[in-house]
Amino acid sequence: MTKTLNVAMIGGGFMGKAHAMAYAAMPMFFWPAPAIPHRKVVVDVTDDLAHDARARFGFDEASSDWRAVIVRDDIHVVDICAPNNVHAEIAIMAAKAGKHIICEKPLARGAEEAKPMLDAVQKAGVIHMVAFNYRRTPAVALARKYIEEGRIGNVLNFRGTYLQDWSADPDGPLSWRFQKKIAGSGAIGDIGTHVVDLAHYLVGPIAEVSALTPTYVKTRPVQAGGVDKLGASEKRTDSERAPVDVDDEVVSMLRFENGAIGSLEATRNAWGRNNFISLEIHGTEGSILFNYERRDELQVMFRNDPGDARGFRTVYTGPTHPYGEGLWPIPALGIGYSETKIIECYDFFKAIANGKQPSPNFADGYACELVADALIEAGETGQWTKVKPQMARDRAKVPA
Repeated sequence: MTKTLNVAMIGGGFMGKAHAMAYAAMPMFFWPAPAIPHRKVVVDVTDDLAHDARARFGFDEASSDWRAVIVRDDIHVVDICAPNNVHAEIAIMAAKAGKHIICEKPLARGAEEAKPMLDAVQKAGVIHMVAFNYRRTPAVALARKYIEEGRIGNVLNFRGTYLQDWSADPDGPLSWRFQKKIAGSGAIGDIGTHVVDLAHYLVGPIAEVSALTPTYVKTRPVQAGGVDKLGASEKRTDSERAPVDVDDEVVSMLRFENGAIGSLEATRNAWGRNNFISLEIHGTEGSILFNYERRDELQVMFRNDPGDARGFRTVYTGPTHPYGEGLWPIPALGIGYSETKIIECYDFFKAIANGKQPSPNFADGYACELVADALIEAGETGQWTKVKPQMARDRAKVPA
């Protein structure tokens, strides 16, 4: 009989919606499910917000006291969808209580904060995951498969971007994402770490970085109310303004431990770009190109293609590709953000059922924080900066 695991979700915002939907849908897509997620308790900053989230997301109970919830004997999984500044406290307490943990990215506000989180879950022996869901896109997993099979030979170059425009308007509200004390960093932590995780997943550990890290919008309007406003849809021109003390963009060159080179760019100030995650990887035997805004497609070119057919071809992901058995019955029927969260949920609960750590886990999240710290330092100094050597000791060389 499939085991049911009770989930306590901390945070009822945008990410809470994505995770709650995945809990409901995962057994529908991957049946028989490795375990059944039961939406037991949702926690938010006030009772009113928590009760609203309970009604919207289908949880049994609502609470504004996460400390009381996560130590309950009937809670098996703690899901952290709260802002970055509380990730560490929640995760460490949940680990000590023996709960399995999934935490939204970035794992923490920096490596110094992430390391005790990693230590706590390893000491407790619980299953842990960081929600870098873009690597769950079937086309990205297919790219990994081609690379592992040697289809493009030795990787020479990685080019990764994550471009958005939701903060390009200077009158967009001062979200917590623009405040260092809460977020830790700006575009680096918020979206740049997604590119770092994809680079680690597809190429291997990053060893050294350079960086430019400008802040374009120096002040923003203080937002009204307690709900975070992600973007400029509710922009204000008549409000008091407060300083922005994080980066708006990062542009970096990369050196990998295996000798490959590359580049990374992440910005939330690129007018016309919505969720533009792109990857281009060149090897000695071929190339791979992926654009998340066309997420059913992987562009590939292999050196041994005949001369009259040389060039990129489009592979539309479907049932024969990674995770295809649980998704849709024909290629190109349409994979969305929600499906990546469903796959993430499946891999997490499968790991719990099997007693085997998934990836990306807290060790991988810590590795990303070490790279993020190096990017911040490189932006401040204008010098190439080595990723601290703890990275090689505390996680696998290439995440699975």
